Amino acid sequence: MNDLQANARSLEREIAWFSAVLTTRFNGYFLQQDSQHDIHSHAPPDLRDDASIFAQTVRQHEMGFDERIVLILALLPHVRPQALDMFYTQNKNTERSYTEFGGWKGGSHGGLLPTCETAAFILAGDDLQRRFEITRLFEPDHFFARHAIIRFEKKSGDEPLLGAALVIETDYLNRCTTGQRHKPDYSAGFPAKLIVSPLSWDDLVLAPEVMDEIENIRTWLAGGKAVMQRWDLEKTVKPGYRSLFYGPPGTGKTLTATLLGASAGVDVYRIDLSKIVSKYIGETEKNMANVFDQAQNKNWILFFDEADALFGKRSEGSTSNDRHANQEISYLLQRIEDFPGVVILATNFKSNIDEAFSRRFQTSIYFPIPDALQRLRLWQGIFPGRRNLAADVDLVELAEDNVLSGGALTNVVRYAAIRAERYGRSAIGKDDLLRGIKKEFIKEGRTL
Repeated sequence: MNDLQANARSLEREIAWFSAVLTTRFNGYFLQQDSQHDIHSHAPPDLRDDASIFAQTVRQHEMGFDERIVLILALLPHVRPQALDMFYTQNKNTERSYTEFGGWKGGSHGGLLPTCETAAFILAGDDLQRRFEITRLFEPDHFFARHAIIRFEKKSGDEPLLGAALVIETDYLNRCTTGQRHKPDYSAGFPAKLIVSPLSWDDLVLAPEVMDEIENIRTWLAGGKAVMQRWDLEKTVKPGYRSLFYGPPGTGKTLTATLLGASAGVDVYRIDLSKIVSKYIGETEKNMANVFDQAQNKNWILFFDEADALFGKRSEGSTSNDRHANQEISYLLQRIEDFPGVVILATNFKSNIDEAFSRRFQTSIYFPIPDALQRLRLWQGIFPGRRNLAADVDLVELAEDNVLSGGALTNVVRYAAIRAERYGRSAIGKDDLLRGIKKEFIKEGRTL
C-alpha cells in the first residue's frame, strides 16, 4: 500500500469518528431526546499499528482527543467538505446561522471554512470552563503553531481569538493526503524561489580563507542543535546561524549558498526583495512574515540576494517615511534573530548594510575577485583537458592577463561558444574568447 492509499484509509476512519462526535455534540446542544450527549463516548480510531503518514503525525505529537478533532477539522475543507454541512443549520429566532458555530465563507469554496470557534463548539459546547481550557490549542507555543501544522488566521487584528480560521499548512496537507512533501513555489504570497545548481564543490573556486569560513557554516548545518547542547549554549545563544556574504558580483556568493544547502540536504530559497518591499505601511512586514512563517520549522536556508535593498542603513527618522522604514528594518532584524535556521545575506558592498544587522552576523565572509591561479582553475574547470579549445588558446595567459570574476568568465565562454557556432568552427579559438572578454570589460567600464 502506498502513502496515498494508507492516508486515505486512515482519514476515512478519522472522518467517520469526527462525524459521530459532531452528531453527538448537536444532539446534546439541541437536547435531542433518546440520543447520546457525551462526545467522549466515541473513542478515536486506534492508530498504533497504522503506517500512514497521517497516523505517524498523530503519534509523533502524541495527539489526544482534542488535538485530533482540531486537526481533522482543519483538514475537512480539503478532503470531505460536506462533512461540515451540518453547521449550515439556521437559527429560527434570528433567521441566520448560529453564531456559536463560527466559520468563514470562502470566495469560491461553497462549504464552511472552520474557525477556532467551530472547534470550541465541538469540544466545549456551551461549557465556559472547557471553552477557556481549549484555547491552549491555539496559542503560539502549542505544537500546532510551533511545528507549522496549523496556523490561525484572523481577518483583522482586533477580532476575538476564536474568530481565527483554522488553516492547515500546505506541507502537512500534502503529507497527510498524497504523502508528498510540499515545496512552495514563487507566488505573491510567497516571494521566494527554490534555487538549485548542477555544479558541485569541485566547481567552486574560492580562496582558502573563504572556504575555511564556509566550513563553519557547513558544520553548523550538519549539527547546530547538537553543538548548542554539547557546549551548553542554549540559554545564552540564540538559535540559528546568520552570515553575510559580500564582494563583487560573480564571485560565487549565490553558488556557495546553493551548495551549502545541497551538501546538508536542505532547501535554499532566494528571497525576491522586489516583491517584499512595499510602499504601503505594514505590507513589507506582512510579506516578510509569509516567508518566515512558512520557513520556521522547515530547516531551510533563506538567501537574501542584493540585501542592501532591504537591510540598508537606517535614517535619522525625521519624517514619517523614515520612521516607517526604520520600523521595517527593526521588524526584519527581530525575525532574523529569532529564525532557527540559516540566513544568508549577500551584497556587493558591506558598507551598505546597516550596522545593527552586521553586529548580529556569526560570520562576514568576503568573496574577492579570484587571483590568477584561481582564474586558471576556473578556465580549466570549464575546458577540462582543453576540450573544445583550438590550439591557439593559452589558458595560463588568459588567466594571468584578464582579471575576471567567475560569473564574468562564464559569460565570456558563453559568448565565445555562440560565436564559434555562428562561424561553423569545431573549436573555440583565442579570438572568440578575447572578444568575449572585451565585451565583459565594456560592461564593467574597463578596457582590454
